[in-house]
Amino acid sequence: MDERRLNVAVVGACPFPVPQGSQVYLAETAANLESLGHDVRLVVYGHGSGDDPRGLTIHRAPSLPGANRTQAGPSLAKPLLDALLVRTLRQVARQRKVDVVNAHNYEGLLVALAAGVRPIVYHAHNAMMDELPYYFRTKRLAARFGSWLDRTFPRRADRIIVPHERLAEYLVDSGCAREEITVIPPAVDTNEFEPYEGQVETPPVLYTGNLDRYQNLDLLRRAMAIVQEAAPNAKLIIATSDPRPIPWATVIHTPNFAALKETLHQDSIFAVPRVSWSGYPIKLLNAMAAGQAIVCCRSAAHPLTDGHDGLVVEDDDAGAFADAILTLMRDAELRRGLGERARRSAIEKHDPSLSAERLDSVLAGVCAGE
Repeated sequence: MDERRLNVAVVGACPFPVPQGSQVYLAETAANLESLGHDVRLVVYGHGSGDDPRGLTIHRAPSLPGANRTQAGPSLAKPLLDALLVRTLRQVARQRKVDVVNAHNYEGLLVALAAGVRPIVYHAHNAMMDELPYYFRTKRLAARFGSWLDRTFPRRADRIIVPHERLAEYLVDSGCAREEITVIPPAVDTNEFEPYEGQVETPPVLYTGNLDRYQNLDLLRRAMAIVQEAAPNAKLIIATSDPRPIPWATVIHTPNFAALKETLHQDSIFAVPRVSWSGYPIKLLNAMAAGQAIVCCRSAAHPLTDGHDGLVVEDDDAGAFADAILTLMRDAELRRGLGERARRSAIEKHDPSLSAERLDSVLAGVCAGE
């Protein structure tokens, strides 16, 4: 590993902090690089939700009056927010003599490209062909536009980091050079989570995170209707920072990481109904670290092995999802065993120090012109 201390700008075109997967991924990357002794500057929008508990050095773009939305997805304010972020990144790069930009997600890449600061290591969170259709009614057109974006912009970065092999293969098919792509799964610090003690007769089904369409919560609604026919006292808890009401679930407000950890510290069945294949659900890693028994759709089950550290069902199959929930609901020992092995998998495969070293190697290599 190169011992050179680098000046790194970690860029996210998003509000920060927000208790959502992309922002958690962004913060974990910055914290991991800082732990290796690099000078890390987090460059983000001018607004967020609360204070960052990690004590990262944050450079915020100027705020726009009334632009305080924290939900993901397109908005009218986004182009202006991104333009302000471009200016902020240029200032940080000049003042801090930045050696490398680590740009997270698509908009972070576009901001870095527009700022003209090189080299750029693009941290891909997803494929736009996969995710963009969830935000528009004309899904076929959105998919075509997303595919064009995937063919056009990632290859302009100097290096690319992806969370799993399937996204790497897709980007290669979209024109990126395979030798410029490195697979580094997201990390989770299991020491942040304490496994629950004790068991309940009918554990609740638990979902955590945002309520965006790509999370596929309608599948969870349909599966719970089946579950509650067989187990009328079964309860669904949705823990989120989103203020929208959900009539078919019990909603718990989790505005920060501490509230999330408290919610995960119980005997429950953790549900991941998402079928979007290109991303990597950070909520899934949190659940593994907390020793939760997990039911997950196949396309999003990147870190899980069916029957070993979770139950994996076919995409959008409400009956299979319900059957898996009922199986876990009726078998406390199975819940405990799957949860213990899930936590062990998180420790072995998603250790922050290992991820930091691999990322450090990529940054050092690109700065050395390798």
